[in-house]
Amino acid sequence: MKLAERMKEKNTKTTELSIWGPYLREEWEKHFASHLTEEDKERIFLKNRDGYQGYLWHLFSNKLKDCLEREEADEAFQQVAHESYYVFYQLGDEVLILGNAAAFSVADLEKEYDVYVVDKDFTWTYVKTHETGWCGPYFCRK
Repeated sequence: MKLAERMKEKNTKTTELSIWGPYLREEWEKHFASHLTEEDKERIFLKNRDGYQGYLWHLFSNKLKDCLEREEADEAFQQVAHESYYVFYQLGDEVLILGNAAAFSVADLEKEYDVYVVDKDFTWTYVKTHETGWCGPYFCRK
């Protein structure tokens, strides 16, 4: 079952958008990685000269921004106000806008990878990687 379907079953207001992925990845980079130079971004494979082919979460795995990791990240995510936020993916353009999402939890992301959750003001982010257990999950406040 897709994440959107699971959230709807939990009575979470869920809006699915199929083209916002590139926009949200760019916004995420502006808010969380603006301190990096273009050379830094290429060096850590955050992006390459062609655009966003790398992984935004390399910012955290390369220790270039303070964040919580693993269980601490999960706990911090569970503590943030769950009113509304964006869920988007590194390798896809699909986006979920979750509203009134108090029922949303780390467990809902169990089968999701390279997924980013961010509040609408980009003040915090939670990231679950495809290398969870080795890299991530991560939680960061701006």
